[in-house]
Amino acid sequence: MSKKRTTIKRGAFKTYLPFAIIAAVLLIVLGIGTWLYQSALRTEGPARAALIGAPGAAPPRAHGPANAPVTLEEFGDYQCPPCGTLYPEMVKIEAEYGDRLRLIYRHYPHPAVHPNALLAAHAAEAAGFQDHFWQMHDQLYRNQTVWSRAGDPRPLFIEYARGIGLDADRFVRDMDSAEADARIVADHERAKSLGIETTPTILLNGQRLPPATTDLRSAINEALKMQQQQ
Repeated sequence: MSKKRTTIKRGAFKTYLPFAIIAAVLLIVLGIGTWLYQSALRTEGPARAALIGAPGAAPPRAHGPANAPVTLEEFGDYQCPPCGTLYPEMVKIEAEYGDRLRLIYRHYPHPAVHPNALLAAHAAEAAGFQDHFWQMHDQLYRNQTVWSRAGDPRPLFIEYARGIGLDADRFVRDMDSAEADARIVADHERAKSLGIETTPTILLNGQRLPPATTDLRSAINEALKMQQQQ
């Protein structure tokens, strides 16, 4: 009787052994899958590899250290009202983060919607040829509501150029130059290659931020934190 019971137990062990092995394997696979998923979540956002697209104008219109841990690349239209709203916030952010931040500005005018935007981009580039890009950039956004209503904003742009100390004759020539046009076209091609359709659009360390992102500081702080952990 005892021998019979032992035989039954051994038979049952042999029967259930394959199932136990399968269950163990499934647990291991599940554990690995969970770890990979959590890793993916941790790398979602600024730590992912930078998007690859057309290079844009080179060198870009940028200020801040080239080795700054955070780079914001803004695609903007000088006549775009949301871009004008974003501008003072970007000025504050640059002041707050200092050398930890680099800002790149890319031209992406939409002349079909904003008829003066393309000429404004040319004005910014013409000022850039005299090393005053950011000064003109500031003038264009600060006075957006003024020149946007003008039938011909060119006289206003020349006035801004004189106000920031530019050679006005050279500014006029450069505003109409092929060099200025080529830089704007290159930025436009970069935007299109990245699938960007609206302004303002911002890339943080090469990764596109969602359009609904309103708290840039949180995104920047997260990027800085991830840089420190690497």
